[in-house]
Amino acid sequence: MKTPRDEEKEEHLSEISAVTNIATDRELILCAKDGDVDAFEELVQRYDRRVLSLAFSYTRNSDDAKDIYQETLIRAYRSIRKFEMRSEFSTWLYRIATNVCIRFKSSQKRYLDVFRGEESRCNDDREHPHSPDPPSSHTTEGEFFKAELGRQIERALCRLSPMQRFVFTMKHYEGYKLREIAAMAECSEGNVKKHLFEAVRRLQKELEIIL
Repeated sequence: MKTPRDEEKEEHLSEISAVTNIATDRELILCAKDGDVDAFEELVQRYDRRVLSLAFSYTRNSDDAKDIYQETLIRAYRSIRKFEMRSEFSTWLYRIATNVCIRFKSSQKRYLDVFRGEESRCNDDREHPHSPDPPSSHTTEGEFFKAELGRQIERALCRLSPMQRFVFTMKHYEGYKLREIAAMAECSEGNVKKHLFEAVRRLQKELEIIL
């Protein structure tokens, strides 16, 4: 016969179980596949900050990063039924974000090339829009050099191919291992090493004048 103490203990254990009974990724994926929007949102919330961080590291622009973030989640929602769970959901989500980043930069570059071409024909006598401002009386020479170096690095990164930029960003800004980058980019680790080597070599060449 259960004593009041035993019943109290069982009730307490039941409460603990209810609190700790957090759905696994697999359970949420299966629900999301059946059209459960809440399950999909809960699943994504576990990894969306990393997606936004990845996007910002790649674009270095908060507005562009938000656009990539939103596009990634839209694509993930549309494709969740096709996810076969052969990899971790996080890997699959980051792979989608990778593709969005690379395609975003490629389309953005094509747009800027056209825009700059038109701009150069119309504004040959105008000052270059990216020319650095001269140091003010409130800016030390060291601070000015540091700011200019940052601008030069950003420009050099923009001249890399989309894949070179992605690999370099994920390795040196986000701290991913080569095998993790290879999984996200769906290519071999050797291919990642090749893109990383080429990116570093191009950046060194671009920056050797000011370093």
